[in-house]
Amino acid sequence: MTTVVAIDPRGMEHCETTALGVLLRHEGLDLSEPMLFGLGSGLSFVYWDAKNMGFPFLGGRVRPFDLTRNLAGRLGLELLVQETTSPRKAWDDVAALIGAGRPVGLQLDSYHLDYFGSKVHFGGHVVAMYGYDDHSAYLVDTEQQGGAVSTSLTTLARARAARGPMTAKHRSFALTAPTDLPAPYGQIVPAITACANAFLNPPIANLGHRGIDKAGKLVRTWLQRAEDPRRDLPQAALLMEKAGTGGALFRNLYRDFLAECTGLLDSGHLRTGHALYAEAAALWTEVAALITTAGESGDARYLVQAGSVLGDLARMEREAMQALSRLGGETTGTIQP
Repeated sequence: MTTVVAIDPRGMEHCETTALGVLLRHEGLDLSEPMLFGLGSGLSFVYWDAKNMGFPFLGGRVRPFDLTRNLAGRLGLELLVQETTSPRKAWDDVAALIGAGRPVGLQLDSYHLDYFGSKVHFGGHVVAMYGYDDHSAYLVDTEQQGGAVSTSLTTLARARAARGPMTAKHRSFALTAPTDLPAPYGQIVPAITACANAFLNPPIANLGHRGIDKAGKLVRTWLQRAEDPRRDLPQAALLMEKAGTGGALFRNLYRDFLAECTGLLDSGHLRTGHALYAEAAALWTEVAALITTAGESGDARYLVQAGSVLGDLARMEREAMQALSRLGGETTGTIQP
């Protein structure tokens, strides 16, 4: 038995936007990856460290699945979310949707997937599933992971049942676009201002611009914090650049989103935000390189330099978001796409 939905299996840079792209193209809505990320108000920052963690984590986006909820709400899409503790019901939910000719989004732990190159537990990974047979599930993952891929039904079940940080209870989801779907570009300003306001007013010091400033102070201590600096620091830098972030801890994606928006809206505040994020993206890549060199050399001077750049980034991103937050009160001209 084989059940497969006809889809456009285009792999992108980031897992959640890749899955969203598959589901939305099936609904007749084809948006660029930066536009999906930006309309979902996906950009953020978190400095995450805890006693049970081997090493601190720098995150550059909102929590897993918040991007999907944001995007669906903003575009007026019907979002069907199903969660359960029962593996059998979890499979039946997915099989029913695919049997009805609809691709399905899945949140799972990528560690268990047959094709996944990096064997690291990550419970916030998202894929699109478009078919299965007696032995395998057919998925779309990021371009880095192969785009259209497959994994055994056994490993898929294991990945969906995993428990731990950022996991969900066999979460699956589907999107439906209404026949009178409004133009997505009309939601650009609300998406940008919501993202900016959250970034500028974080509830705790680990988030937003305050989190970047905190990271600038704490990164200087990472040689002492690491159990194995030659392993831990380059790994942290690799996650910033290569782990589905699109490079520069998601700043490349947001830079490109803002660039696309400047072709649709005539706004000085928007151009200011884009220019600052173009500069910030390059500096994030520089920070990752400095962290890697510090780990490989054991020389703390590179971490001092990284901390200084992070201080600049906290200021730069704060200024960018302050400009972008003013979009809501600005009269903007519309440029026809």
